[in-house]
Amino acid sequence: MATHIGSRIKALFDKAFPERQIYHRSGGSVRYVSVSPWRQAGMAGLATIVVGWCLFATVSVLLRGPTLSVQNGASDRKVARYERELKQARAGEAIALSLLEKRTSEFEQHITEAQDRHTTLKFLLANLQGQDVANAVAMSGANFLVDSTIEEADPRQSHPGDVTLASNDVAGFRAKFDGLRAEQTAFLNTAEDEAVSRAESARGVIRLTGVPLSRLLEQPGMGGPLVEVGGLQIEGYDEEELDSFERRVLEVAARLQEAQAYEDLMNALPLGAPLSIPYRETSGFGFRSDPFTRRTAWHDGVDIAAYSGAPITATAPGTVIFAGSKAGYGRCVEIDHGLGFVTRYGHLQSVTARRGETIAIGEKVGTMGSTGRSTGPHLHYEVMFRGKTYDPIKFLRAGKHVHEG
Repeated sequence: MATHIGSRIKALFDKAFPERQIYHRSGGSVRYVSVSPWRQAGMAGLATIVVGWCLFATVSVLLRGPTLSVQNGASDRKVARYERELKQARAGEAIALSLLEKRTSEFEQHITEAQDRHTTLKFLLANLQGQDVANAVAMSGANFLVDSTIEEADPRQSHPGDVTLASNDVAGFRAKFDGLRAEQTAFLNTAEDEAVSRAESARGVIRLTGVPLSRLLEQPGMGGPLVEVGGLQIEGYDEEELDSFERRVLEVAARLQEAQAYEDLMNALPLGAPLSIPYRETSGFGFRSDPFTRRTAWHDGVDIAAYSGAPITATAPGTVIFAGSKAGYGRCVEIDHGLGFVTRYGHLQSVTARRGETIAIGEKVGTMGSTGRSTGPHLHYEVMFRGKTYDPIKFLRAGKHVHEG
């Protein structure tokens, strides 16, 4: 069987590759070359290998084309995605820088605002401590509470706080800043309470004198376009355009100016004692039995006795408008204290003050005597407001709340 197969293969081989002779004629001579079957088979195999390789390479190139296109498309998409992410990152960076600049600006603004508020609060604190700041505030339309008294005053409630706590990405800083504003608001509430208390106390003292408070507060005009309180300056202000802090400061400033005005008024009143030594009242203000005629007569002042030569002192700062002898009063001194108040000191033994001289409270103006219409050494003391006499005893008693309280 094997021999038969081998014979068939050999027959096919011999048939496919018979021995061939190749003739070559050149220059009249003929040559031939014999090509054996095995050499033909080798050449055919080599040709087959070359053709197969070419076909394989061609197919490979044709098949790899779509794959390369897919890979190139994926690369392009990846590059495009990277570019988009880069653009987004740059946009985010720009937004972050803009936000940082905004936060920085807000921070600087808050710092400046806090500094201005503290300057304002220092100013108000100076007022509370009694420093002379009455002329630093020019309030527009600040009305005094002329009809209220200490007895009529109701317990005050502090003004409600108006600080709103922020909640955002800078909550820490905002919380501290809002805490500071809350403290400032508390200070303003305390300052307002103190100002109201001072105003009510001064108003109460003034009312004790018996002089109508409304007449004392009659002024030819008040107001002005500028409100200046420490670091806060508001010119020609519109209340609707003010923020809550500025409005609050104006409210407190009005209270403080009111308190200062009442205290200045109180300090200008003749509330001091006309003698710097112990004394006794010998005759009061009003109707009495005249010591000479024994008939009922009106007494415009109060008689105060001590000893002959006792020092007589001014009961408030002022200017001496009379120093000499006056009928019925003997040696006499009159002092103008401003605001329509004049005090008179009569029956003096000697006069030490001079007309036109500026006198301080407690300064000596003369000595006690019995000149003029007098029955013995004493001081006749009068208090006049706009030409009308008032009971000096009320001024002396009111003065004890100021000079001895």
